[in-house]
Amino acid sequence: MDTNVLVSAVRSAQGASFRLLSLVGTGRFEIALSVALVLEYEDALMRQVPESRFDEEDLGAVLDYLCAVGHHQRIFYLWRPVLRDPADDMVLELAVASGAGTIVTFNERHFGGCERFGIRVAVPRTFLAEIGESP
Repeated sequence: MDTNVLVSAVRSAQGASFRLLSLVGTGRFEIALSVALVLEYEDALMRQVPESRFDEEDLGAVLDYLCAVGHHQRIFYLWRPVLRDPADDMVLELAVASGAGTIVTFNERHFGGCERFGIRVAVPRTFLAEIGESP
């Protein structure tokens, strides 16, 4: 799950991102996490505090929950750059290392080339439909 999906989910309780976040840990799908991605999640979530209905403690609890239920993946190799944005490369690298089939993001065009690694890219609404859930 790309950071922009998580940010969208905490900004609005409506829509596909929030529905996707609410399904984390239910067994419908698994999320993969690396240390680098968790740190990026934390940075992005804490920047939402002034505009959010959540405080730092609430957003910290979301992050703690993701860490508790997510698949922790170590990254033993770096073959970057593949994509234009190093943060996107980090997500792709995690997806490859964890054997993920899909990267869920709103920035589909940023992940062009992922298919050569056997990774597909989907927006939250499409991913939810594919797993039989509706936003």
